[in-house]
Amino acid sequence: MDINSFKNKTFLQVEQYLFFPNFFQKLISIAVLPLTMIYCMTILYKKAKSYMVFLPAVPVISVGNLVVGGSGKTPIVEYLAKKYKDVAVVLRGHGRQSKGLLVVSLKGDIKASVQQSGDEAISLANAISNCTVIVSEDRQVGIAKAIELGAKVIFLDDGYAKYSIKKFDILIRPKDEPQNIFCLPSGGYKLPKLFYSMADIVIKDGYDFKRVVNFEQNGKTIDKLPSDTVCITAISKPGRLVEFLPSNCDIKSFYDHYEFHPQDIDNIVENYPTHTIVTTSKDIHKLKHLLKTEPVLMKLEIIPTKSFDTKMIDDFIKGYKYA
Repeated sequence: MDINSFKNKTFLQVEQYLFFPNFFQKLISIAVLPLTMIYCMTILYKKAKSYMVFLPAVPVISVGNLVVGGSGKTPIVEYLAKKYKDVAVVLRGHGRQSKGLLVVSLKGDIKASVQQSGDEAISLANAISNCTVIVSEDRQVGIAKAIELGAKVIFLDDGYAKYSIKKFDILIRPKDEPQNIFCLPSGGYKLPKLFYSMADIVIKDGYDFKRVVNFEQNGKTIDKLPSDTVCITAISKPGRLVEFLPSNCDIKSFYDHYEFHPQDIDNIVENYPTHTIVTTSKDIHKLKHLLKTEPVLMKLEIIPTKSFDTKMIDDFIKGYKYA
């Protein structure tokens, strides 16, 4: 087994342990509870110590979650950011090969590759026209740069835990809550569940918004996927794609933010020579240069329900004062 195969297998096992553990994994979870208590105490101390010391000159809206891995943060940021003018999105840039601050796109003009920016940042840059996208480990530095470039509204992708920044906090609850209710390293929560009560808005996947997937290839809509289809992806919890794919579609998953290698794709193509390849908007920019034909894109759209009221966000933006 090569190192990448080992990493993928390990990632899937860790994901199962964190969210839907078997009996043996539950015993491990209980055994490390003392470490979880130390972790939670550290989180609470950090929150109390760094509470709101950075006051941005423009309104900042954070979209985050409490669980490890994906729960729809980036699609929600995309949906909300399209509602406003002079918008910037600041995110860490997971999986990128660069460090520090990087302007990925300037008002729609893309200035970095997926390797430099990371898969989530380049996906946002391509999806939101007229938007400035910045990656930076230090979100305060990223916010300052966005303001310098003319942003009037800033969204933080996965910024809830940046307690020192004055912002409007949106938390997303997953459609299927983890069976393992503990924080790391005992369970799948990176922050205690009581933090839901501290957010400005909490929205639940499947209740406050629904996901609709359309399929495209070379810019053209595909009404129905062929029966011989294989999905290649490197997202957290890839099983959530099953409901949108044909029942006999195999999913070839890699660990989150994985940088695909030619051998990975060659092996899949060799095993599925006549199959149509499907992938996500997060993966397509890393994948398509490794394929002879353009893969089919699963284009995700967020559809809000009546319970998803954005008036509080609008009021925060309109009434924001730099003080």
